[in-house]
Amino acid sequence: MTNEPTFIENPILRGFHPDPSILRVGEDYYLATSTFEWFPGVRLHHSRDLRHWRPIGYALDRRSQLDLLGNPRSGGVWAPCLTHARGVFYLVYTDVKCWGRGFVDAHNYVVTASRIEGPWSEPIALNRGGFDPSLFHDDDGRMWLVNMVWDHRPGNDQFPGIVLQEFDLQQRRLVGERRWILPGGGLGLTEGPHLYRRGGHYYLLVAQGGTSYEHAVTLARSRRIEGPYEVDPNTPLLTSSHDPSLALQKAGHGCLVETSTGEWYLAHLCGRPLPGERRCILGRETALQRVRWTDDGWLALDGVDSPRSPAVRVPAPRLPAHPVEAPPVRDDFDRAALGVDYQTLRDVPDESWVSLRERPGHLRVRGRESPQSLHRQSVVGRRVQSIRCRVETCLEFEPTSFQQMAGLMALYDDENFFYALLSHDERLGRSVALLGSELGKLTWLARPVAVSAKRLHLRFELSGKDLRFSWSEDGQRFDALGPALDGSLLSDERASLGIGFTGAFAALCAHDLTGASLHADFDYLDYEELPPPR
Repeated sequence: MTNEPTFIENPILRGFHPDPSILRVGEDYYLATSTFEWFPGVRLHHSRDLRHWRPIGYALDRRSQLDLLGNPRSGGVWAPCLTHARGVFYLVYTDVKCWGRGFVDAHNYVVTASRIEGPWSEPIALNRGGFDPSLFHDDDGRMWLVNMVWDHRPGNDQFPGIVLQEFDLQQRRLVGERRWILPGGGLGLTEGPHLYRRGGHYYLLVAQGGTSYEHAVTLARSRRIEGPYEVDPNTPLLTSSHDPSLALQKAGHGCLVETSTGEWYLAHLCGRPLPGERRCILGRETALQRVRWTDDGWLALDGVDSPRSPAVRVPAPRLPAHPVEAPPVRDDFDRAALGVDYQTLRDVPDESWVSLRERPGHLRVRGRESPQSLHRQSVVGRRVQSIRCRVETCLEFEPTSFQQMAGLMALYDDENFFYALLSHDERLGRSVALLGSELGKLTWLARPVAVSAKRLHLRFELSGKDLRFSWSEDGQRFDALGPALDGSLLSDERASLGIGFTGAFAALCAHDLTGASLHADFDYLDYEELPPPR
């Protein structure tokens, strides 16, 4: 054992890591989180002590498992559920093709693997008509699927409740009657169900209140799996809605795990708004709370000052420490494959548009569709995980048209982004500029300036909501590129429907609207988190 403090510091997964599903297999702990329109799908983390977490990859890494081309912003993979039974990992997930306008098209699937690292199987289609599916393995070997149902009819509760149906792996389909086991109501917007069995009860954990500032976790139980379920009279188990001063807001969408030492924890999503504002640049993150079973068989938060409030510091389990080595600041792109921190926007990263082999030591990105395309954009991004950070790259790019551009983006989605780009201007030739998009409206934030050097260095620094871009021809002296910007444009709350589900990304990209697929070569990417100002 080490002498480090025996506390978990929340959030345990910083930046865009919502809808956590937590699982223990022996002495190993795993987390699966939503990835929405970013590919590969379903981000996976591993820990041995619940304090230190290491990203280990993604489950859905083939187009046959997940085709995101054309998916709407904040569509795609919603709320995965990771389970394990009889030597097999199961992952249930939703691919959302339409949402936010009345109807929801939610395709629910399950994949399996003998190892968490994969390969994961081809998907089995389960059902549609609702989202947040979760698989429960009962003691008798039977498997049950629970999910919420979406009601599109005007005037009806769009979240009418939770349904249960048996899953038969041999038949590769759901079988038997679909049963309603928990109606909507209470705090409303009932979703995110997970089933557990303890003692003589089945426990149903659900999210309520919506995945914003009214979010909450509610527990119900029944003697029979098909119900009826009674709701905990002291509900909710967890919420931030009563106290806007809490550091962790939006607390909800919980999932339970029991440690090998018999201690219980609740994984949940949260958001950390900018000071004095209700805007979360980093998106929804993952936190852990310690919980305990009460004498009357319900759950309560353990070791916190307020009975329902999420804590930043949480007592850690009695497990040996397993620290994780911090990644280096610079990625020189000298590996055979993209690192685990990278994802691409909707499309599968293949050699037709992104390569680490064509020019060793560089990331080559071939320009394709525009920054507002929902299909084949050439964007390689990583999460912004601190509101104080520096991101820098160096690229070579030889555009001959204003329709060819490449550079560094700070982006939320295809509507809200800032783009420091190298392009061609009819008067200046090769030039650097800063383009902004707010809810799809384009604005020059810094007009083109001539560039003579072959290599162009681009940088942005985020400090709270203050976002500043700069550029350099020698990598030493950087000049400002545009004014100080409002980085909160990259928050959930600024999205087009008034809510988004992802978070801020730093991305390397190339766009070629001529169809020539002109490539840009990126020499490195720096991502450095900065200390708070004194």
